[in-house]
Amino acid sequence: MALGSRLRMLSEKITENAEQLYAIYQVELKPKWFPVFYVISENQAKSITEIAEEIGHSHPSVVKIVKEMSFANIVKETKDINDKRKNLISLTTKGKSINDKIKKQYYDVNNAVEQTLNQTRHNIWYAMEELEFLLDQQSLLSRVVEQKKLREAQEISIVPFEPKYQSYFKDLNQAWITQYFKMEDSDYKSLMHPKEYILDKGGEILVALHNNIPVGVCALIKMDDPEFDYELAKMAVDPSTQGKGVGCILGMEIIKKATQLGAKNLYLESNTILKPAINLYHKLGFKKVVGIKSPYERCNIQMELSL
Repeated sequence: MALGSRLRMLSEKITENAEQLYAIYQVELKPKWFPVFYVISENQAKSITEIAEEIGHSHPSVVKIVKEMSFANIVKETKDINDKRKNLISLTTKGKSINDKIKKQYYDVNNAVEQTLNQTRHNIWYAMEELEFLLDQQSLLSRVVEQKKLREAQEISIVPFEPKYQSYFKDLNQAWITQYFKMEDSDYKSLMHPKEYILDKGGEILVALHNNIPVGVCALIKMDDPEFDYELAKMAVDPSTQGKGVGCILGMEIIKKATQLGAKNLYLESNTILKPAINLYHKLGFKKVVGIKSPYERCNIQMELSL
C-alpha cells in the first residue's frame, strides 16, 4: 500500500504539472489523452486494439479516450479499406496542428526531465523498469505467498515417532485413504501396529508438529528387495494445514533420514488421482517406474528416487 500510494502521489503531482504545461504551450490536450495522441501522431492510423496494446491500456479505456478526443475534434474514425469491420483512428486537421505545436513542448519537457534525473542518486526511470521487469517475472502476489510459506515452514518441526503419536498416525492416514479408496489389509497392519510392522523391522516414522500439534506423518518402510532399500509410505497431512508446505518438509526430512540410514534407492506407490501428492513426489525428484508387484489395489503408479 505504501509503494502504491507513493507512486500514485508522484503521478498526481506530475499530472498536475502536465495540465499546467499544456496551458503554457497552448496545446489543447488533456494529460490522459497523450498516450493515444502520441501513438497516432506520426500520421499512422491505428485500430483501438493496436493502440491499447501499444500503450498498455485496456480496450474500454482507449474507447473512452478516443470518444473524448473525437468530441474535441482531435481524432477521427474511418473504416479500414482492407477490413470494413475495423475502424482506424487518426488525427484530424486540428490534431495535426496540435502535433506541430507540441514539438517545442517535447523538447523542453525532455530536457527538464533529463536534468531532474541527472540530479538524482537513483534514476527512477531505470528503477521502475527494473521493478516492472522483476514483477513480470514473478508477481508481488506470488512473492508474498512464497514468503508466507517460508514463514509457516519455520513454524513446522519434525520429530521422531513416539507411542503418543500412534492415533494421529492412524487417523491422518485413514482419513485420506477412506476419502478416495478403501482400507486394505496392509493398511490395517502398518497403521494399527506401526512398531511391529515398521519400526521393529528397521523403518522410521516422522511426525510434523505445528504449535506442538501433529499435522503430518510419513514413514520409511524397510524393503526386502535387491533394488530398493526403503519405501516412502503412509504420508498424510491434516487438511487444515495443507498449503503450508508440510508435505514437502516431511518429504525432504524423510529423504534425509533415508540417506542417514545408508539407503541408495527409495520407492513409493500412489494413485494418479492424488494429483497434489504426485506433484510433490516429482518435486522431490521421484521418477516413474513399472513392473513391480504391489500389495495395494489402489496403486496405479510406482516411483523411485536414487539417492
